[in-house]
Amino acid sequence: MGFKKNFKRFFELEDGTVENRDPLIKYEEDPVPEAAPPAKEKSNVVSLQSLQQSAKMILVEPRTYEEAQDIADHLKNRKSVIINVQRLQHDQAKRIVDFLSGTVYAIGGDIQKVGENIFLCTPDNIDVSGAISEALYEHNQEQP
Repeated sequence: MGFKKNFKRFFELEDGTVENRDPLIKYEEDPVPEAAPPAKEKSNVVSLQSLQQSAKMILVEPRTYEEAQDIADHLKNRKSVIINVQRLQHDQAKRIVDFLSGTVYAIGGDIQKVGENIFLCTPDNIDVSGAISEALYEHNQEQP
């Protein structure tokens, strides 16, 4: 127990520290910090209207490459988008998916294939869990 007491005394960890001040010398007292005005408390209440607006999902079936920018605008506005590119030629569909992949990467979102030529693009405020397997689709294509 003596070692512990010596250690505390060495580092002045004991609560009863004694200050040796000369009574004839006037010392400046440490200024007492003024109490800051109470900060505006953050509320844990969230408006349901704001949640409903952010939870919208847009369904789009583009006909031309020019519509890709409109889809990107939805993503920038933090709305999920399902894109069906089945009616487009393969090269046009690939260009749109490539453009949206770059958009999703830039906003920190995610893009997933949910069906043949159908993609789900989500911004960073939407979490998507699970995955859709293409094995079932491939199995159905093999059967006549």
